[in-house]
Amino acid sequence: MHRVAPDATAWPNRSSRYAQVIVGVDPDPANAGVLRTWAREYYDALHPYAAAGVYQNFLMQDDGAARIGEIYGDNHARIVEVKRRYDPTNLFRVNHNIVP
Repeated sequence: MHRVAPDATAWPNRSSRYAQVIVGVDPDPANAGVLRTWAREYYDALHPYAAAGVYQNFLMQDDGAARIGEIYGDNHARIVEVKRRYDPTNLFRVNHNIVP
C-alpha cells in the first residue's frame, strides 16, 4: 500500500508498510461486550505508536461516522464531490457513509 501515491485513490493513508487489525471473535454472543472492551483497550494502548489516519474497513461499525475525515484525509473533499455527482440521493449509504 505504501507504493501508491496518497492522491491516487480515495484512501490517502499509505505511508505505513504494515497494517494491524484487532479482532475479537467468539461464537457466544454473550461475550460480545467483553471482546469489544478488550479490542478498544488494546487499540488505545497501541494507538500512540501508530501512524495517523485509518483504513475504513478496519473501523468498528459505531466508530465510522466520527472518523470519516481520518479515512479520506485531504482526499475527502474530492470524494464528496464524486458522491454528489454519482449518488446525490445517498442510495449507497451503508457502512461508513460519505454524505453528498
